[in-house]
Amino acid sequence: MKVIDTIALILVIIGAINWGLIGIFNFNLVDTIFGTMSAISRIIYTLVGISGLWSIKLLFSDN
Repeated sequence: MKVIDTIALILVIIGAINWGLIGIFNFNLVDTIFGTMSAISRIIYTLVGISGLWSIKLLFSDN
């Protein structure tokens, strides 16, 4: 499970950076790279959302 936790954390960080860019500069990096709500953008947003949900378990893990 360590690999999945690491991947989830990386995706959550990418999502946080993207939201930071949106909040500070009104610049959406994912949309700029892959197109506004393209299939790839939607997949990335979905993976980041799932990773956020997965990362909730990290709050309650012992290690």
